[in-house]
Amino acid sequence: MTDSSSLSPSVFVHPTADVEEGARVGDGTKVWHLAHVRSSAQVGAGCVIGRNVYVDAGVTVGDLVKIQNNVSVYQGVTIEDEVFVGPCAVFTNDFRPRAQNPDWTITPTLVRRGASIGANATLVCGIEVGEYAMIAAGSVVTRDVAPYQLVAGNPARPKGWVDERGEVVSRDVDNPPQRG
Repeated sequence: MTDSSSLSPSVFVHPTADVEEGARVGDGTKVWHLAHVRSSAQVGAGCVIGRNVYVDAGVTVGDLVKIQNNVSVYQGVTIEDEVFVGPCAVFTNDFRPRAQNPDWTITPTLVRRGASIGANATLVCGIEVGEYAMIAAGSVVTRDVAPYQLVAGNPARPKGWVDERGEVVSRDVDNPPQRG
């Protein structure tokens, strides 16, 4: 368990959660039941880290991020500001997982500002999810997702475009609408 004196008084850590020494947690963040934030992880301000969430060493989570219950964010994942990660979403960090592999290397994943990842989505490592992109629940994302793009399915395929509020603004998968 964490020595709460090392965190800002505005950080809430549930008594069953574990924030390891060396982890950085921003002001106003809430770390809920049975969550685990490893040393050298960085979690921004104003975040909600749900029940049974695992934030691995070396992970960076931006400000105002909401990670719902039962999500594991493994080493190599970077989540920028204002991202929503739905319950039971899965991040991977290894293309060829083996129990024993002396040559194992982390393959990074980047989730850009404002993106939303639906419940039970799987993000295969080595991809970038563009800003304000929307990944539908249950999708398996195997390639990059463009900014503001809506993807769904297994494997995830383009289904249209969304705005910053997440409203679908076009179903023309080949032509993103003009913004601004």
